[in-house]
Amino acid sequence: MSDHGTSVLVINGPNLGRLGTREPDVYGALDAAGLADAIRGWAEELGLTAEVRQTDDEATLVGWLHEAVDTRRDVVLNPAAFTHYSYALRDAAAQVTTAGLRLVEVHLTNPATRERFRHTSVVAGVATGTVAGFGPDSYRLALAALQGGGPHGAAAG
Repeated sequence: MSDHGTSVLVINGPNLGRLGTREPDVYGALDAAGLADAIRGWAEELGLTAEVRQTDDEATLVGWLHEAVDTRRDVVLNPAAFTHYSYALRDAAAQVTTAGLRLVEVHLTNPATRERFRHTSVVAGVATGTVAGFGPDSYRLALAALQGGGPHGAAAG
C-alpha cells in the first residue's frame, strides 16, 4: 500500500463520462455515476477509500497522475482512447510506478479482441498490472490487487 494509507485514486479518461449511452452493446448499460458508486462500494468492502474522477482532457489526466505521486496514492487508471497513443499520459504513469507506487491499468473491454488500433497500450509497459475485459468488474479486480499489497513500482517487475 502507498504511504497515503488506504486511499486510491481511480481515474477515467475520455468518453467514459458517456457510459450507459455510448455503445451500450460494447460498454454496458451502467452509467458513469453508477460505475463510480460501485467502485466506491467495492473499495469500502476492501478497506480502501476510492476517489473516482473522470475527464476527457489529457492535460487534466496528467495532472492527476502527478497529484497521485505527490500525495503518495496508488492509482487505478482507465486511459480509454489515450491508451493507444498518449506518450504524455504514459510518462506521467511512469512517474507513479517509479515513485514506488502502484498503477493498475483498467479497461471495461479487452482491447486485444477489438479493432487492431486498440491492441497497443503505451501505458501497459509502465503499469504495475493490467485488468481488462471484465466490464465494471475490471475495477473491482484492480482494487482487490491493490488491497492485496502486490508489487510496488516499475522495478518490482
